[in-house]
Amino acid sequence: MKPTERRSRIAEAVAAAGQMSVEALADLFEVSAETIRRDLAQLDEAGRLQKMHGGARRPRLHIEGPLPERMEEDTAGKEEIGRKLAAHVRPGETIFVDTGSTTVIGARALAEVPGLTVITNSLGVAQVLGQAGGTVKVFLLGGAYGAGNAQTVGPMVIDQIDRFQADQAVITVAAVDAETGAMDSDAQEAHVARAMMARSERVVVLANGAKIGRRAAFRLCRLDAIDTLITNVTPDEAFTAALARAKVELL
Repeated sequence: MKPTERRSRIAEAVAAAGQMSVEALADLFEVSAETIRRDLAQLDEAGRLQKMHGGARRPRLHIEGPLPERMEEDTAGKEEIGRKLAAHVRPGETIFVDTGSTTVIGARALAEVPGLTVITNSLGVAQVLGQAGGTVKVFLLGGAYGAGNAQTVGPMVIDQIDRFQADQAVITVAAVDAETGAMDSDAQEAHVARAMMARSERVVVLANGAKIGRRAAFRLCRLDAIDTLITNVTPDEAFTAALARAKVELL
């Protein structure tokens, strides 16, 4: 068994059991305790489990920080995702774009796609597209203003989303894994994302490398509800296989 496959199976075993010792994992995978400790260290760093003395437990659910803080994290990776998104979206399409540091950073590349209509609850996305001077038409959804993430949320936003129909919903996530699918760490953001997905022909999820294998509190959808996953890393073999089974296009 390749190390990448073993580590993926270790994460699955710990997730299923809740907690496992180094010795139990060493017996299960027929490797040394030292090998398991190295695997656990890598899985802990990737956020796929929580390493503890003598073993590992399920990871804590991820909670995201405020938008200004996230705008400084993995900027290059988010710019790469933005370029891939701009190449994926076709000129003249109508798309929903939700709130997130990845969509705000990615909007710079999206502004170059001719004839787009963008419906968003993100003040940052609307400002980037509006100031770009291109041909993108922007609709900013109104509702309760959440200053922490520079977004609108709540029933008014959901009601307005229902008045549109889009080719694609472009959704940022706090986490995505093979078992649960796409997740968010904010309940109100999750409601907006689900509403956008329901009014779109296709669903595009944006997730930089740190979000793959994580879990968060609010499930958006299973993997098989996603049409395209755009990321800046090559996921491990197990996750890539799960995407293939779910017929998710990986970019």
